Amino acid sequence: MDRNNMPLLGDNFPEMEVQTTKGMYNLPGDFKGQWFILFSHPADFTPVCTTEFVAFQKRYDAFRKMNCELIGLSVDQVFSHIKWEEWINENLDTEIEFPIIADTGKIANTLGIIHPSKGTNTVRAVFVVDPEGVLRTMLYYPQELGRNMDEILRIVEGLQISDDNNVAMPANWPKNELMGDEVLVPQEPNVNKIKERREKGEKEGLKCYDWWLCHKKL
Repeated sequence: MDRNNMPLLGDNFPEMEVQTTKGMYNLPGDFKGQWFILFSHPADFTPVCTTEFVAFQKRYDAFRKMNCELIGLSVDQVFSHIKWEEWINENLDTEIEFPIIADTGKIANTLGIIHPSKGTNTVRAVFVVDPEGVLRTMLYYPQELGRNMDEILRIVEGLQISDDNNVAMPANWPKNELMGDEVLVPQEPNVNKIKERREKGEKEGLKCYDWWLCHKKL
């Protein structure tokens, strides 16, 4: 799979064997039954990336509570990753616990994340993969802008709630301007179902602006 055939939402995450700071991994197989986030950074020993790694590590327990693992990646050798980890620990008092992939460029090309104007630097990409190995979210950031880790946590939480309850999340959930932390229920493209929803919805805690815009508490 080359850059022109990069994985898309709903695709199976491409199978690959990767060398990391924690040993060899087979993706996505070694994370079967778990969510995982693969995130790329342009290079080790760079300012924005350093702040991102600290931010990811500070939230690592929160990710793991959601049965979600983290794995980083850049086109650097494993020894560079290890020395950078040591620098972060010694100077910023943060031990990086998640693995970092050492890439020659092959993996980055497979995922389509080599920056088009930055040589071998990878873009700031985020791939959220579900327990079945399906790619559920992709995010791309410019080199100048560090990622918002709380948004990535929100994405994983929202996808898990959606999968478990067949609901959707409104904008800015769980702090939506119209319905707070409530969730959206699927539309019913059936006149009988619409009538039934109108008759029973309120008793079941359903609130509707119209037949196609209904929300409820989980």
